[in-house]
Amino acid sequence: MDDDGALLLAWRAGDRSAGKLLFERYFDSIARFFRSKLDGGYDDLVQDVFKGCLAGRERLREATSFRAYLFSIAHNVLRSHFRARQKYKDNYDFGAEHSLLDLVPGVTTMQGEAEEQRALLEALRRLPLNSQLILELRYWESMTTAEIAEVLQVPHPTARSRLRRALELLAAELVRLGQSPTRLRTTLDYLDAWAERLRAPPQD
Repeated sequence: MDDDGALLLAWRAGDRSAGKLLFERYFDSIARFFRSKLDGGYDDLVQDVFKGCLAGRERLREATSFRAYLFSIAHNVLRSHFRARQKYKDNYDFGAEHSLLDLVPGVTTMQGEAEEQRALLEALRRLPLNSQLILELRYWESMTTAEIAEVLQVPHPTARSRLRRALELLAAELVRLGQSPTRLRTTLDYLDAWAERLRAPPQD
């Protein structure tokens, strides 16, 4: 059984092997989603995502894809985590204003080796969290803007405009960090190759 939706239905019906297969299939991506934003302690959040996936009933039917459905749960788990830590009200969109450095002072996330990689990681951490998220979903997870819209629970045109805006903010932050026009172009062109490298499982 290869279809994610069929696996989820089988898992909800009591087939634990189907749940194990889904977990193995998506664990690395969901762990990477949290690992890029937290200095450890994210194992429980990963578990919460899969528990939420099992407990959900109707939303999968409306989702663009199972992957988008799963990441929408991860997005909500992350927001709940930060709200609990920062004591924000439920209706406060912290990600629109606060960067990862605001939410987790001293966070180191993954270390880059190349100059472009270090610059990108530093610039990403300084963006509003919503912009960091949309760039990660597009470049790390290779999501379409339709899938991103599903994850963020916004209209498709809004997701497209937010992606463009996030790239503009990233470029501006790189300039603020001292990137020359030539280096800036190289760094932005490096996004796909950099993301491909980060998609590789971490080495122990």
